[in-house]
Amino acid sequence: MRVMVLIKATEQSEAGEMPSQELLEQMTAFNEELVRAGVMLDGEGLHPSSTGVRVEFSGSERKVIDGPFAETKELLGGYWLWQVKSMDEAIEWVKRIPNPTGEHGVVELRPVFEAEDFGEEFTPELRERERQLRTQTPESA
Repeated sequence: MRVMVLIKATEQSEAGEMPSQELLEQMTAFNEELVRAGVMLDGEGLHPSSTGVRVEFSGSERKVIDGPFAETKELLGGYWLWQVKSMDEAIEWVKRIPNPTGEHGVVELRPVFEAEDFGEEFTPELRERERQLRTQTPESA
């Protein structure tokens, strides 16, 4: 199963404070463990919300809202995409993540939808189109 591991933003990350060399070393070592175990598919830190935008949908209308956004506890500071055998395995990995501040933090885990989760509505034709999209390069699109 694939799991999205969502790292919540902190006041420090939203202020644009960069991690210490010590934390970068710890996170690099942890990422190396994930890769060696065949767990890590992708992962990155995110710039503060002050550099982002949101697009709000209302019917056919679209409204662009510039950051920064309030409520730091609702913002993301980074993510991983992991391939694991179970949610329990993902939880065990999360328990090993270095704590950037040594204080309170939140990591959210969410299963990623797989083709079989969509049922019959995701027809064989649609599945094939989706598979092709995942294997295309920008040049072949």
